[in-house]
Amino acid sequence: MEVLLIIVLSYVVGSIPTAIIMGKLLKGIDIREHGSGNAGGTNALRVLGWKAGIFTMAIDVFKGFVASWWIAGLADGRPVWVMILAGAAAILGHTFTVFARFKGGKGVGTAAGMLIALFPVAVPICLAVFALSLFSTGIVSLSSMLAAVTLPIVVSILKFLYAADVHDALFYFSLLIPFFIIWTHRSNIQRMMKGEENRFEKVMIFRRKS
Repeated sequence: MEVLLIIVLSYVVGSIPTAIIMGKLLKGIDIREHGSGNAGGTNALRVLGWKAGIFTMAIDVFKGFVASWWIAGLADGRPVWVMILAGAAAILGHTFTVFARFKGGKGVGTAAGMLIALFPVAVPICLAVFALSLFSTGIVSLSSMLAAVTLPIVVSILKFLYAADVHDALFYFSLLIPFFIIWTHRSNIQRMMKGEENRFEKVMIFRRKS
C-alpha cells in the first residue's frame, strides 16, 4: 500500500499541466492549440515568451525531482527501485496528464528532474550533449533525444569501466528512457524527415554570427 500511494502521488504531481496553466493564466489560451501543439516547456517558450517558458521548464523538472526524492522518501530508506517507480509515474503523469484529457508534454523535463534525484553525475553530461546539439541544429526535439540516448551510455561507462556504484535497477531503467523519449517525439521525427521541424531561430542566428 505504501508503494502504491507513492506511485499515485507521483503521478498526480507529474500530471500538473504547467504549460497549460501558464497558457490559460497569461493569454487565456490552450497551448496545445498553438505552436507545436505540445504542452511542454519548449512550446511554452515559443508561444508564451522566454520568462513563462523557463518557469514552465523549471516546474516540470521540479516535478520529477519531487516525485523521485521527496515522495519516494515516504518509503523507509528510500530504495532506488522506489525512486525509479516514483519518477516513472511522474513522467507518465506529465505525458498523460489526468487534468487535461491525458494529453500532456513529452516528458523530457520531468525525466531530467528524476535524473537529478537518482543520478546527478549524469546530468551535466546529458545537458552538454543537449546544448551542443541545440547550438548546432537549433532543433530542441533532436537535442532532447540525443541527450536521452546519452544517459545509458554514461551510466554504462561509469558502471562497467569505472566500477561506480550504480544500482542495477538504475542501469536497466536508463536503457528504457531513450525509447520512451524517442516514442514521445515520434511526430517530431516525422517532421524532421520532411524537413519541417521547428528550429529556434535565435540559436541559429547566434551560430551564424559566431
